[in-house]
Amino acid sequence: MRRLGFLIRKELQELRRNPRMFPVLFVAPVLQLAVLGYAATTDVKNVPVVVVDADRSPASRDLIERFDGSPYFSVQDVVSDARAAEDELSHGRAWMVLSLPPDYGRAIGSGTPVSVQVIADGSDSNSTTVALAYANTLVAERASELIQERRPPGAPRIGTLESRVRVWFNPQLSSQHFMVPGVLALLLMVITSVLGSMAVVREKELGTLEQLNVTPLKRWELTVGKLLPYGLIGVIDVFLVVGVAVFWFEIPLRGSLALLLGLSLVYLLCTLGLGLFVSTVSSTQQQAMMTAVFFFMFPMIYLSGFIFPVENMPVAIQPLSYAIPLTYYLVIVRGIFLKGVGLETFWPQALALLGWGVTVMTLATLRSRKTLR
Repeated sequence: MRRLGFLIRKELQELRRNPRMFPVLFVAPVLQLAVLGYAATTDVKNVPVVVVDADRSPASRDLIERFDGSPYFSVQDVVSDARAAEDELSHGRAWMVLSLPPDYGRAIGSGTPVSVQVIADGSDSNSTTVALAYANTLVAERASELIQERRPPGAPRIGTLESRVRVWFNPQLSSQHFMVPGVLALLLMVITSVLGSMAVVREKELGTLEQLNVTPLKRWELTVGKLLPYGLIGVIDVFLVVGVAVFWFEIPLRGSLALLLGLSLVYLLCTLGLGLFVSTVSSTQQQAMMTAVFFFMFPMIYLSGFIFPVENMPVAIQPLSYAIPLTYYLVIVRGIFLKGVGLETFWPQALALLGWGVTVMTLATLRSRKTLR
């Protein structure tokens, strides 16, 4: 027991000599629990809805107000053109379209059965299933109220109301169609950022950093030489994952493969820059690994929309999601796979991804110059 006590004391003293480890060991778990405890939710609320109201009657406005007043839906716009609503659905600005026919109010008043159409974006199968259940329940409640209403003697009987559902982009509501493209983004982040985080700190830990400093290599050449092999690995992984997704899981690739590859390179700029930045602020490979995992990877996985939709998170946490490059790349890769949309649709996400990559790579390069001296 005495020998064991000396060994335990030795390990604790080594931890104390590395003060950078304490935030990773004690601060990171508390911060993650505080933030992710609110973000990790399967509740579906405030589903963005666009309404196509071809009737513009008091009856149609009543149904629209019911959707907008529900905590599960948020009416973004009321239009008369179905094409405008379909465009909102394709761009991802709406999850659902509620279409009311031109004779909706007259049918309700005359006792004629009438149907409303509900078109849902099936990309996120789990959230879509829940949202459709809410929509069908709301329409059914309104139909029940109409049946129970009492009219004066001789008045026509109130007509019944029902909803007809269509699901776009993922008609089978398969969870694989949503998760597999996201796995591509997750794998690229994990592999390249972890490998990149070891780039400089490994040389520092092995004592070979000074030898590299006396070579004719310039700073930018050393940085590129360190990161380019991992970037090539990331490109190979893109082809591997896309091949498995298309030919093994039979996920439809409706968009451009060249566009997917090009924007994946922009995403690799973000992940490699992040890994390099972690490498420059770490003293050991163990510290670099823990910093990359606890401070970046876990929050990115939970806050990016990989598992839980960003729209369902508390409003106070959503800005953190939009500061994460994985959030934008998930929109891009799922849009190319499932919707077949191009750069004209998600250019804001592509621009944000490029800006994030250039910024973090610049900061990492400036920091590495100080580290490599």
